[in-house]
Amino acid sequence: MPVINSIAAMADDLKTWRRHLHTIPELEFDCHQTAAFVVARLRDFGISAIHEGIATTGVVAIIDSGRPGPTIGLRADMDALPMQEVTGVDYASTIPGRMHACGHDGHTTMLLGAAKYLSETKNFSGRVALLFQPAEEEGGGAEVMVREGVMDRFGITRVFGLHNVPGAPFGQIFTRPGPIMAAVDTFDIRLTGRGGHGAYPQDCLDPIPPALAIAQAMSTIVSRNHRPSDELVISVTQIHAGSASNIIPEEAMVNGTVRTFDPDVQDMVERRIGEIVAGTAAAYGVEAVLSYERGYPATVNDAEQVAFAADVARGVMGAEHVVADAGAEMGAEDFAYMLQERPGAYVFLGTGAGAGLHHPAFDFNDDIAPMGASYLAKLVETAQPA
Repeated sequence: MPVINSIAAMADDLKTWRRHLHTIPELEFDCHQTAAFVVARLRDFGISAIHEGIATTGVVAIIDSGRPGPTIGLRADMDALPMQEVTGVDYASTIPGRMHACGHDGHTTMLLGAAKYLSETKNFSGRVALLFQPAEEEGGGAEVMVREGVMDRFGITRVFGLHNVPGAPFGQIFTRPGPIMAAVDTFDIRLTGRGGHGAYPQDCLDPIPPALAIAQAMSTIVSRNHRPSDELVISVTQIHAGSASNIIPEEAMVNGTVRTFDPDVQDMVERRIGEIVAGTAAAYGVEAVLSYERGYPATVNDAEQVAFAADVARGVMGAEHVVADAGAEMGAEDFAYMLQERPGAYVFLGTGAGAGLHHPAFDFNDDIAPMGASYLAKLVETAQPA
């Protein structure tokens, strides 16, 4: 696998950077230490066009080749998760209740590796915009960066991102044209009845039976209201009610998530949940309030850019390690907002065996960093040859 030699020589530095970032996980938009570390490294590389404070703690750095040409964008996310780490490694999180359980420390490191190489060689035309983004896990940092004008401000013509995948073959790149990750919506249903003694249900309006009926009825949206060929997930993830065995509660709550790729399916699901909630509440004589929130949209790859990215990946990883027609994933990703603004491609990078994403024992595989950094660098050199 032809990793760029000078990036392979950075392996120890990449590991050091990544493990330092792993010790200082930060949440949402509050990535101040992470951003400061990124900026310090960029300055060490001799990059001077550094723009801070975008989406609170986001950083955009520009490497100008000195030759005319377009600007290509490369994005890495920086934030961590509110979880307690159990890896036991000597570089574990130093902040209780926070950890890099999704590998964003590795994503940031790989983009730093590509930045160091590109700033030294400048073997491309035009410019590259390095997009270090906060708040991917929660808050939609990509949407905020787009709203603050990064695409137009820096003249970005196309944009690329990647995500590590533990459990997938080491060094495998897999992607697909069109939708690759789902839109994510959240529903919250509050049911209000009339509480009382558990021995006298006739004097109460119990909100628990309608809560259960709503949860069961929502499964029919998947089985009876949409085509089986359309990807759709509706998961009830929380039902809360009551405080003791002899009390009929006043209130109950049903909460969950919806994953779709097609906006028409998304509209149908929201409408049907509303109908089910209203009808069930009327049938049981309780009050019900539905809050339905649309989150990140589907992540939709541009077909031409996917073909380009896959070809670049074949040159780095080898053709046998690239899958350009992978299945779509039901997870969500706010890189979707950048792809709504500019054509581009999002790819997954297999990191071999290890605990899964969002698991308290997860740890990014440092051995993959030179490969990921080489892929990012080669995107630039291939898209905009000197």
